[in-house]
Amino acid sequence: MMRAYVVDDEQLAVERLTRLLQATGRVTIAGSATDPVAALDFLRAHAIDVLFLDIQMPGLTGFELLEKLDRQPLVIFTTAFDRYALNAFEANSIDYLLKPIEPDRLDRALDKAERMSEPRPDLRALARELATHLAPGRKLERIASRVGERTTVLDVARITHFVSKDKLTFAAADGREHVVDFTLAELEERLDPRRFARIHRATIVNIPLVQELFPAVDGGMLVRLKDAGKTELAVARDRVRDLKERLGI
Repeated sequence: MMRAYVVDDEQLAVERLTRLLQATGRVTIAGSATDPVAALDFLRAHAIDVLFLDIQMPGLTGFELLEKLDRQPLVIFTTAFDRYALNAFEANSIDYLLKPIEPDRLDRALDKAERMSEPRPDLRALARELATHLAPGRKLERIASRVGERTTVLDVARITHFVSKDKLTFAAADGREHVVDFTLAELEERLDPRRFARIHRATIVNIPLVQELFPAVDGGMLVRLKDAGKTELAVARDRVRDLKERLGI
């Protein structure tokens, strides 16, 4: 059986994938880690056959970890990213599992890993290429919200606004707020500037979904959105002019 190692910064995700792998009866779990640096130490000291690797991790991304490996195991990425880079994974003979991972999809990934023959792809080169596909210059089309083992994929065009509060960032869509793994500053870089604008230090709004701009009782300005709840958001004084220009007012 293939020797597998699991790396994900979320303990619940590690435990779930480990259970799924054990249930297949096709692999031996050589180990797992939620800390990518600890995973790197293990992988440098032990030979494995297949690495299940999360992409977005604090401290060291999955791509950065691959760049530092001397030995090159087969890699199956586990990702909650939107699909714009997934063709690159397949084109380079590296497989991926989109979270939440389903048993049937896991079986197909193992089939592919068992079929792969030498020579294996140059993981360092592929890591650089795939990182480019996920670079900040690429505009987000979908965004994932992960809570425990549940992942919700949101179409960015349907998100009315993003708000920062209680040290978390939320995407508002369909009347609900979803936690996302981006700061507002990161979102400003990743979102299409033709569609989204920062209207407050704690708020980014989807401009086509703004219905009205009007004065607030305290002398400031508010926007009213086109969502079912007619959400009202404060506009910072130093951002009113820019917003008016963006709205064509």
